[in-house]
Amino acid sequence: MSHEPFDLATIGETLVLFSPPAGERLETASRVDVHIAGAESNVATHLAEMGFRAAWLSRVGDDPFGRIVLRELAAVGVDVSGVTIVPRDRTAVFFKDPAPDGTTVHYYRESSAASALSAEALDAPALRGARVVHLSGVTAALSDTARELVVDAMTAPATSAGLTTFDVNYRPALWDVEHAAPILRSIADRADVVFVGLDEARTLWGCETAEDVREALACATLVVKDAERGAYSFGASGRVEVPSLKVDVVEPVGAGDAFAAGWIAGYLRGGDERLRLRLGHLVAATVLRVTGDHGALAPWHRLLARGRLTDAEWAALRTDDDE
Repeated sequence: MSHEPFDLATIGETLVLFSPPAGERLETASRVDVHIAGAESNVATHLAEMGFRAAWLSRVGDDPFGRIVLRELAAVGVDVSGVTIVPRDRTAVFFKDPAPDGTTVHYYRESSAASALSAEALDAPALRGARVVHLSGVTAALSDTARELVVDAMTAPATSAGLTTFDVNYRPALWDVEHAAPILRSIADRADVVFVGLDEARTLWGCETAEDVREALACATLVVKDAERGAYSFGASGRVEVPSLKVDVVEPVGAGDAFAAGWIAGYLRGGDERLRLRLGHLVAATVLRVTGDHGALAPWHRLLARGRLTDAEWAALRTDDDE
């Protein structure tokens, strides 16, 4: 059956997250809040909320957690028809334990359904004609077969017609630097567009500046995020820099996925590199101000208007006010 091509197709693992109410510790909480979280599905969710056609592909267990994942993503408009439900496998879960000195995260994802992802996923109809195919280093860390999937996705015929984007998304809890650094570099060199934090690039490849990262990676377009300082793009437009917004940060988890979604939205709407970076900052800011992976997005026309502010107006912009 034919269908209109998706604006975005992405593949990865989504977990069910359990966290205590604000101000409580996990071990003493009498109840927990239930959410979902996953690098690739976060990107798909943000794009769906901005009005784009987004598909998420994966494997989940035939369990309550898998049903939560599918229900929550479908509710925000993400297409999940390409997800495989595996009867005898389990869906991964994790727990957040907030504390005054930082949040500890406990993962239970070993031998999960998604860890068995393989290059067979590239045969999915959702990938055919997709304008953007997005993957991340989190998927590459799940298993050898998942790693082969990410490598192949950057060059496979099913994805070559569209733009391939790769978020390095290095997670020390999943693999050590010695193992991850050469693999992530090899994958990044195959992608059309790469997103990486300067802190990640420093850990992985010893890069101290955005220019160092450009020297290290061979991708056509490189986007380097430097926390509260700004984001830098190197590509067909040369070097483009956009300062970060003034944001009262509550928690940074998920902001990188949001930034990638904003940049991709700008690309899909034909925006120049400055607009893409600004949209990345704007979407990321909605996540930085909350404890979860998703904040309240402004309507698309308002995001676009803010992305087109003058440099002086951008420098003065705060995102705390009504958007």
